[in-house]
Amino acid sequence: MGITIALAGNPNSGKTTLFNALTGSYQYVGNWPGVTVEKKTGEYKKNREIKITDLPGIYSLSPYTLEEVVSRDYLLKERPDVIVDVIDASNIERNLYLATQLSELGIPLVLALNMMDVVKKNGDVIDSKKLEKLLNCRVVEISAIKNENLDELIRVAVEEAEQNKEFVEIETFSSEAEKYISEIESLLTLKDNVSKRWVAIKLFESDSKIGSDIEISKDVQNNIDKIIERAEEEFDDDGEGIITDERYNFVTDITNKTVKKGRKGLTTSDKADKILTNRFLALPIFVVIMVAIYYVSMTVVGGPVTDWVNDVFFGEIIGGNVVNFLEGAGVAEWMVSLIGDGIIAGVGGVLGFLPIIAVLFFFIAILEDVGYMSRIAFILDKLFRKFGLSGKSFIPILIGTGCSVPGIIGTRTIENDNDRRMTITVASFMPCGAKTDIIALFAAFLGGYWWYAPIWYFGGIAAVAITGIMLKKTKLFTGDPAPFVMELPEYHMPKMNSVLKATWNRCKAFIIKAGTIILLCTVAIWVLKNISIHGEFMEFDGNVEDSLLAFIGKKLQWIFAPLGFGDWIATIATVLGLIAKEVVVGTYGVVMGLGEVGPESPGLAEFVASNFSTVSAVSFMFFNQFTIPCFAAVGAMREEMNSKKWLAFAVGYQIVFSYTVALMIYQFGRVLVLGEAFNIWTGIAIVILFVYLYFIFRPNRYKDEHHVVKRSVKE
Repeated sequence: MGITIALAGNPNSGKTTLFNALTGSYQYVGNWPGVTVEKKTGEYKKNREIKITDLPGIYSLSPYTLEEVVSRDYLLKERPDVIVDVIDASNIERNLYLATQLSELGIPLVLALNMMDVVKKNGDVIDSKKLEKLLNCRVVEISAIKNENLDELIRVAVEEAEQNKEFVEIETFSSEAEKYISEIESLLTLKDNVSKRWVAIKLFESDSKIGSDIEISKDVQNNIDKIIERAEEEFDDDGEGIITDERYNFVTDITNKTVKKGRKGLTTSDKADKILTNRFLALPIFVVIMVAIYYVSMTVVGGPVTDWVNDVFFGEIIGGNVVNFLEGAGVAEWMVSLIGDGIIAGVGGVLGFLPIIAVLFFFIAILEDVGYMSRIAFILDKLFRKFGLSGKSFIPILIGTGCSVPGIIGTRTIENDNDRRMTITVASFMPCGAKTDIIALFAAFLGGYWWYAPIWYFGGIAAVAITGIMLKKTKLFTGDPAPFVMELPEYHMPKMNSVLKATWNRCKAFIIKAGTIILLCTVAIWVLKNISIHGEFMEFDGNVEDSLLAFIGKKLQWIFAPLGFGDWIATIATVLGLIAKEVVVGTYGVVMGLGEVGPESPGLAEFVASNFSTVSAVSFMFFNQFTIPCFAAVGAMREEMNSKKWLAFAVGYQIVFSYTVALMIYQFGRVLVLGEAFNIWTGIAIVILFVYLYFIFRPNRYKDEHHVVKRSVKE
């Protein structure tokens, strides 16, 4: 018979790292029933009879966040065979608070003291044996990131589950508080297999959800209320405050008895944070780091490698040899054209930018792994609050720089529905891997300057800020931003294993999309390019202007003419970019018959120079950055919004915002930079600018209406 282990713990305790180390590839990701909180389950890779569930990171079992609700419901209703509480041993006092609650559920409990390598490095000593005696549960020292002592942890957890020993209560509360808890416990008669002690404590706290979990008669409830009133009078505090204080007093006492601090003074992380999180230096340092990353990605490493991949690999080795082979084998001309001018030109043009994207992802993965990105969320919290968002919104936005889809899914950690919807709406404003293709493509035309790429990154942050300011002043989104509490992990050297795995996972998604969606789109573009408006197949070297593709593009090009890119090819590229942004680049490869599409491609450079001005190129890039990201991202938005109305709002806002921003860029740039004449569209752009300024600077009429919209659980 199999054994079920539940992994519980605070956020950033290393719980998910432990889960990944234990399960390897034997894991499954879904959602908890009725909610959008991610559910991870897996099988122990050395014994698949052992099932492991990775619960969401929580600080307590109180029903304040959706993550706490689903974790608590699982533990109470599913009742795993054993709970492994993963504790950040370098912050043991704070982590033990949850352990005191888990110990009251009547389920075997094992404490996994994680990050013991950090504890030893700091010179601290934890008496695990004494901790076991004081908490009446097994304690195992581990390091999940170094795979140390994990087999022992599983052995102990299985042993505890199989023994199914009778639960021994620990003396968490003082005798004064324990007296009232025991009185409440004596009044309870529970049908389900739920710990009476846990229910008694929750009733003492006036827990908002406990009433729906159990059945209590009105008389019993009245008697319980009287007991709580007496306790509150004696302690001069409410029930919840009494329990919380008692827990913290217990945890402090336990820590003093079992932990000896080695070094006194500032740790290495504290010293680094004095500079990296300094109120004056933090943002400039962040800007310098991001600019340096884009410089290396676009110029030093990614650029030259991308040129080689485009010109040599896809241009000569793949493109030239494949076409020569097919022609030598007597393959039909249309098939040679489809493979050479369609598939290789389109898909190859997209994959040609993979080196730039891989280098970019590699450096971002390093920043995440060393713990720096957690600091950036903390640093930007104060800034984001001025825009109506909290630092919690930065995490999904940061994730969105790899791909918008996981960024949108990452909004699940935001409890406030208004903040969550707004973050979903703006998460795709950041340049993802697919949009990096477009940036790299047009940066060459704009002079090849490496600093163009960071402009688009910080332009995305500016768009998020402007949107936050405007929407927070509407009745739909008014209210204070959600409070942001985040664990700042210790700095540590990046683990190349983790960095390369994170880089590969992001690149893999890019490659898979190129081999599926992009492939289908390039084939469709090739077909439309080679069919005339009369439905006849054209010569493969015929005039593309007579094709069905050109006909469709010309019918739609008026939409984008005010934005400066009203030719039919740019129109087709933009429209197909709604399917996937990579198609924007692939479209040029197929339509222009360039064979490969790269920053230094002569055919492309000539085409861009003749069809785009500097101003229209910038307009084109910003429109594609801010508009609907792709079908996959829209699907994620629909799933996370769980509302057609809010999905329509988000998509509509993205379209209007991207169009109006691009319109202002082109119309103002056309007059001020290119010296062209003022026209009606310039006047419209001026009106739009004043509308934006009004919504940004107008007083917030709803400032005093503190709407707090928390996410609800479907019963």
